[in-house]
Amino acid sequence: MRRTRGRRPRQADIAKLAGVSQATVSLVLGGKPDAVGIAADTVRRVREAAEELGYVADPAALRLARRQNYLLGVHTFSATFPVDIENSYYPFLAGIEEQAAARGYDIVLFTGSAAEGGPAAGRAGAIHRLRLADGCILFGRRVPVEEIARLLDDDYPVVYIGRRDELGDRLPYVGADYVSASRDVVLRLAELGHERIRYVREKDVALASEDRQAGFLQGLADAGLSGVAPPVLPCAVEDVTAEWVRTEIDAGVTAFVTEATDTSAVARAVSRAIAAAGLRCPQDVSLAMLGEYVQPEGEPLITGFAVPRREMGRAAVDLMIDLLTGAPVPPQRRQFLMPCALVAGETTGPRPGTQ
Repeated sequence: MRRTRGRRPRQADIAKLAGVSQATVSLVLGGKPDAVGIAADTVRRVREAAEELGYVADPAALRLARRQNYLLGVHTFSATFPVDIENSYYPFLAGIEEQAAARGYDIVLFTGSAAEGGPAAGRAGAIHRLRLADGCILFGRRVPVEEIARLLDDDYPVVYIGRRDELGDRLPYVGADYVSASRDVVLRLAELGHERIRYVREKDVALASEDRQAGFLQGLADAGLSGVAPPVLPCAVEDVTAEWVRTEIDAGVTAFVTEATDTSAVARAVSRAIAAAGLRCPQDVSLAMLGEYVQPEGEPLITGFAVPRREMGRAAVDLMIDLLTGAPVPPQRRQFLMPCALVAGETTGPRPGTQ
């Protein structure tokens, strides 16, 4: 075998051995000979020369030539990235990382510059930097619609984790079926005899919260409780106190339902207020959550549903790679919802006085 000693073989060495130009070598080794009509005999000579010299292409140069870096971006539109295992976004990241590695891609985490509610200029700059990756997977409660629309206008591949309808069918997403899962939680409470159920949610407007509320109201309707249950109450953390809990129970409420969010702030406040009021779940009052969060060790498992976050992260990677490679993506897979499993938990029981 002939091998250039003392240094790594270059394309110029291959060109000399094969008797062709370096440009021809670049086209052949870049996988594009057919596109420019290079003769089959020339292609053969170049490849034989490369093999004889032991040439190995530089991965970075090869990726650049093919306009693909095998890098998937991940961005949350929040000030810090969810690397804390207790953060509800963390399982998304874990699933993305696992599937990207399995498919031969690396991930790039874009952080900090596009915090929710931050200056528009900062968000625009961060959105522009996403283009360093071949495509980007996004998640977060609020969506900068105009910035994402610009990416889509430029045919930049984007996949959102979570159902989004702000951009119609333009934005591919992998979401969770919060409506059906929330309905099932309410029906579970109705089966236990609860008739007056108070849903306490956060004040901000987010599509995931609206889906949960829609499912809650659907559950009441399906259980025949629409006329007797208290209304939905959006509230701030400071409004949820032990006195407020006692007032609700005095008014006939026997079960509280809360929502899981990225912080679950109101949900945690309801749990604390019930304990501060000297009440026990489920003996004195039942508690359910539309979703779930990581609970401190020793706390009872809250009734709710499990969001398949890890699986959603994996599915988002598969969808993104299909978009990057031009694989056929039918409409039902371009935007789809994954089912959530009911979690019976330890915080709900029969309505007090009916045991």
